Amino acid sequence: MNVRMTKPNDLSALAPDYIRSIAPYQPGKPISELVRELGLDEASVVKLASNENPLGIGPRTRAAIDAALGEICRYPDGNGFELKAALAARFNVDMNAIVLGNGSNDVLELISLAFLMPGRSAVLAQHAFAVYPLATQARGARAIVVPAKNFGHDLAAMARAVAEDTQVLWIANPNNPTGTFAPAGEIEALLQAVPPRVLVVLDEAYSEYLPLDSKYDSVKWLKRFPNLVVVRTFSKAYGLAGLRVGYGLMHAAVADILNRVRQPFNVNSLALTAARAALDDMEFVARSYATNLQGLRQLEEGVQALGLEAIPSYGNFLTVRVGKAAEVYKRLLRRGVIVRPVAGYELPEHLRVTVGTAEENVRFLAALGASLKE
Repeated sequence: MNVRMTKPNDLSALAPDYIRSIAPYQPGKPISELVRELGLDEASVVKLASNENPLGIGPRTRAAIDAALGEICRYPDGNGFELKAALAARFNVDMNAIVLGNGSNDVLELISLAFLMPGRSAVLAQHAFAVYPLATQARGARAIVVPAKNFGHDLAAMARAVAEDTQVLWIANPNNPTGTFAPAGEIEALLQAVPPRVLVVLDEAYSEYLPLDSKYDSVKWLKRFPNLVVVRTFSKAYGLAGLRVGYGLMHAAVADILNRVRQPFNVNSLALTAARAALDDMEFVARSYATNLQGLRQLEEGVQALGLEAIPSYGNFLTVRVGKAAEVYKRLLRRGVIVRPVAGYELPEHLRVTVGTAEENVRFLAALGASLKE
């Protein structure tokens, strides 16, 4: 096929239209970048933009990383045997039903790479995690976006939106960036309604933060619904965001396909070691859960005292309606507080703030109050 460049040496024209039209994912602003831009003291900056664990990592995890440093000259176990074996034991699934990823985003990308292409479609919700439309568009597939219901997934409408060419249906539960939650009964009803030819991807990156009365066992559905893929991460409650390790639980036939397109050594050796140790560091996870529960209440009460509305959250963040969000965001930056603007999620009046330590939450609330008055 001949390709005509729009102007001399415009090599970008060689890429398909659906690639050139992608708006790149914008992560939370790093502390170092804000320090460079505004000349702030790095120690004075509070970052509450990326839903990271404010407690860092657990002691078992840190010890395991220290012990593994001497072997980083070696390639990692490309199959991730020890971590897979531990996950298999934890969830009572076969090892060949597990796919490891460079963060859970990697698993999501593998699904899109293996099952989406031009001429196929994927169903997703308005305000859902940005990776779903990006991964869909990157494969030339069509995104069917279902309007949100109270800022969350309208699962019944998503099931009805499935088309003849639909191959994937994306669900985030809890959802990022809105923090909304779909009860187990609604998800199970969707699984029963969706044709078995459609992969239902249940992204549970924040499941460890769910209140006890909201927790459910999605893994037990895998035997009943071979088209279900459950995706989780070690980036949030386990504190391993910087090492990038996630995993998917699924039917072995689906895992086999994903492993055919997975990069060799896609999870580094320190990440594998840290995740294996973190999986058993349940005391740290429990402390992270308790800290988040208390911090979320602190933020909710604080923004309410400022006369603001927040979307009820089941994650480790709170999305708050502040009005002129872009301007308030800049004012917060000048005060050394980094949060996340979410205009790209069709929420131009909202900002998302990660639950930090009690001191960081106080700092944010004070800066927000001052920024609203400016």
